[in-house]
Amino acid sequence: MAEQEQTPLHPETVAALAVIKRGVEELIPEEELIRKLEKSRVTGVPLKIKAGFDPTAPDLHLGHTVLINKMRQLQDLGHTAQFLIGDFTGRIGDPTGKNTTRPPLTEEDVKRNAETYERQVFKILDRERTDVLFNSAWLSDLGAAGMLKLAASITVARMLERDDFAKRFAGNQPIAVHEFMYPLLQGYDSVAMQCDMELGGTDQKFNLLMGRMLQQQHGQAPQVVLMMPLLEGLDGVNKMSKSLGNYIGIDEPANEIFGKVMSVSDTLMWRYYELLSFRPMSEIGQFRQDIEGGRNPRDVKVMLAQELVARFHGQAAAEAALADFEARFQKGAIPDEMPEFTLNAEGDGLPVTAVLKEAQLVPSTSQAMRDIQAGAVKLNGEKVADKGLLIARGDTVVLQVGKRKFARVTVA
Repeated sequence: MAEQEQTPLHPETVAALAVIKRGVEELIPEEELIRKLEKSRVTGVPLKIKAGFDPTAPDLHLGHTVLINKMRQLQDLGHTAQFLIGDFTGRIGDPTGKNTTRPPLTEEDVKRNAETYERQVFKILDRERTDVLFNSAWLSDLGAAGMLKLAASITVARMLERDDFAKRFAGNQPIAVHEFMYPLLQGYDSVAMQCDMELGGTDQKFNLLMGRMLQQQHGQAPQVVLMMPLLEGLDGVNKMSKSLGNYIGIDEPANEIFGKVMSVSDTLMWRYYELLSFRPMSEIGQFRQDIEGGRNPRDVKVMLAQELVARFHGQAAAEAALADFEARFQKGAIPDEMPEFTLNAEGDGLPVTAVLKEAQLVPSTSQAMRDIQAGAVKLNGEKVADKGLLIARGDTVVLQVGKRKFARVTVA
């Protein structure tokens, strides 16, 4: 018997899928998403798109905005963002990726941080298409009986399948019982919100799938899970994190954001374009071709810096930040002529301390560390704060120590 031909997708659904899948690491399952999109198109009922954030720190950074940007793209397709502030789960602490139990936050800490989240998020999201929710609204009412019933939804063996729990158990690292409740509570949020899709980082896969399982147990259509990659910080290696100091906060002054974006390596710039920019991928692809044809990568990076500053501070601030940056460049802070070096890297790149030594800007790597600590080292005109910064293979950078020592270095 001949196979039945599949009905071609509606052009609106095809276009929506292209937008939704941009930059996505994993989509589970795509077939269900297509059915949900088709149903929404026919009925006119928007999908409910959930993304949860525990207010464990007062500020959002660009790493957080990878998910928020995707929510905005879905809003622009006509769907509703459910921005969930985990004021209840934040007091437990997400154990994802942790090798120790996280200290719980006080109710006052959570409330204060939640207020800043709610203010900052509307720099990206459309307020008219956003529901801001707090999971204490339903989790506080579960009570002891509800918690026990929820705990009975899954076995300890299944919970230990989670990578971070498994590693801690194998390494005889303590796991507090309340940490097992975190993925269950995150999953129950999806039940309470009756969401159609949940967004999260790749490190959240276990928790996101928990939502699908619990929704099915409660007789709901399971949510589609969309996972975004984790954004590397300014060092180009580690996940963007305030604790590592490699972050760009969306509430930072316009000039700070502009300068930090300009300090990103030429290689990492493309990752930032894909995950943070709203420019079409066709336009970004043209930028790549332009650079291969001889265009200065700095010019393309300027456009990214302007776009991000304008998003968080407005177009006037973006223009002022560009003027300030160009003024500092044109004042002779970076000379046109300087010694040039090409250094070979065996791995992904070379530590900035080693590059400083090989470029004869410092006598030793220990002196490089001291100079960085003293704020005397700049990369492409911006101070280097991270002594572990890696200069990626393929990048050409200008390094400066003090006021008069410069070198242009290519890592090959």
